[in-house]
Amino acid sequence: MDVASPPRYRRYSRAGPVPATGSELPAYSRRNTLAAPLQPPRDPTEHLFQLVGNNGKAWATLKVFSSAKSARSLPTFYEKEKVNGCVELHLKGGDCISAVDVRITGRVITGAHSDGAMTFLDLSTPVWGKSSEGSSRTPSPTDSNKLTGRHTLPFSISLPRTVDITTKTDTQTFPLPETFLERDSLVTVQYDITVTLSRGKLRADSHITTAFGYVPSSRPDTPSILRQYAYTHNLPLSGPDADPQGWHCSDPIMVSPPKSKSKTKSGTVSCVFSLPKPLCYTRGSVIPCMLTLEGNDTAAVDALCSPGSIAVSLQRRIRYSSKKSKAKETLEDCGTATWWPSGSSQSTSHRRYMEGEFRLSKDLRSTSDIGCFSVSYSVVLNPFTALGKADPNTKPLAIVPVEIATMHAKGPRAQFYAPPAYELSRQSRDTCDIPYMTMPGTFGQRPF
Repeated sequence: MDVASPPRYRRYSRAGPVPATGSELPAYSRRNTLAAPLQPPRDPTEHLFQLVGNNGKAWATLKVFSSAKSARSLPTFYEKEKVNGCVELHLKGGDCISAVDVRITGRVITGAHSDGAMTFLDLSTPVWGKSSEGSSRTPSPTDSNKLTGRHTLPFSISLPRTVDITTKTDTQTFPLPETFLERDSLVTVQYDITVTLSRGKLRADSHITTAFGYVPSSRPDTPSILRQYAYTHNLPLSGPDADPQGWHCSDPIMVSPPKSKSKTKSGTVSCVFSLPKPLCYTRGSVIPCMLTLEGNDTAAVDALCSPGSIAVSLQRRIRYSSKKSKAKETLEDCGTATWWPSGSSQSTSHRRYMEGEFRLSKDLRSTSDIGCFSVSYSVVLNPFTALGKADPNTKPLAIVPVEIATMHAKGPRAQFYAPPAYELSRQSRDTCDIPYMTMPGTFGQRPF
């Protein structure tokens, strides 16, 4: 499903409580995207980076062909893709090039000095040299070991899927992390392509450098059979009672209503928080969640099952370190879940079922770890509140680590279930409030 298009909703098959407006939820039809014809692959986008002489004309051009949607964006490459391009030279007499090399680097940068950067990827490929053959060029009439005139020198470099990082104690293998660059963050993950035009001794070399975006290919495992069946046939999701193998359930948590001062057993309610397995979800998609509330005090149960009293957030943790500094970390809420009374599980006066979901932004950075830098996520059940917002001074009731992937799981796509009236009453966004920097383009999600 195109994450940029408006979501589609199902209509409940049974009557249930509705928001305070009292109006019946309208019916929505869902288009069958699985039957849509496959789109032909898009031609690679050409990016140009040039060195201009004193006459205002380009004498060296780096062309890079990538999967970016626009030539105005930085080049973007996905896992298993090659970095393809060419170097075009227009050299006049007196300006001879003795070697042309292309270098690809990946760095974690935590400061302005060299000790604040760690290079985890360094690939160098000679494009032309004294022994190079097969390039499209006109030989120099004066020196066959140097380039003059017009030349087109192609290159193709394969990016590895993993890198080995050596520490003082051992060597570990990590997947290449996704490009990470945010305006308010003190750490970045940056990839660069650098072309070096060597002139030999006593003459300065020339360089063309551009950053590029890298997106790894990560995919959740296949969900449970009942969950796939619900997505395929536009049916409500089966809860933990009907699909115990498809849900991760917390241990029962004893809670009290936000305004209740009662410490007796009659004023407490047993709460079970559930997330669907596997605990890995695709950005631009959705995280379903469920709450089961049970207690003898119906007033306490009623107070807790109000959608505005449930505060569940998606929390992002960024950890990083450098050679001369201790590890640091930042925490950021990336959205809150929308809640509504369940339309698929049968509630009673003493046992209530609530359904919820997170709308994941398509711009969320995926889960990654490369030793000195990591991005991780958790779903946090905060204490119930009358305002529907978490109190930062209180301890969470439950924390469930989850992963954010870049590709959809095999099988039917996850569907959005929140009724429009509840979705419109949201009190916060489902995206990180930290803006993602552009240089000058952003690195989007590949349309798999």
